[in-house]
Amino acid sequence: MSVSAEPRVPEVLFVCVHNAGRSQMAAALLDHHAAGRVRVRSAGSAPADTINPAVVDAMAELGLDLTKEHPKALTGDTVEAADVVITMGCGDACPVFPGKRYLDWQLPDPAGRPVAEVRPIRDEIDRRVRALLAELTPDAS
Repeated sequence: MSVSAEPRVPEVLFVCVHNAGRSQMAAALLDHHAAGRVRVRSAGSAPADTINPAVVDAMAELGLDLTKEHPKALTGDTVEAADVVITMGCGDACPVFPGKRYLDWQLPDPAGRPVAEVRPIRDEIDRRVRALLAELTPDAS
């Protein structure tokens, strides 16, 4: 008797030091565009208390609500569970596990910037997230 295996859903982890800006935007955008085809997490090595308000505002402009999100601590288990680990240009120390794909997206830090300066960062993250999604789910329409 043959058992049909469900296709494995790839998991992506976005990492930034404070998990309050870039990694939160990337996770929300990938989760939105993937619509369940990819599992998405974000974390930071020194999580902030709250998400950057300008980031929340910039994402709200796209209809994505980050008000219920919060910065999360990076753990070895979180990295180990991921297929792709993306650091967000903040020089973060991330545990390295064999068989994982590691990328570093060099992006400006939105900390302390007004929403007008966060928008271009958000838009660049969105472009990269869409390209990553196309790689991870090539058969999706």
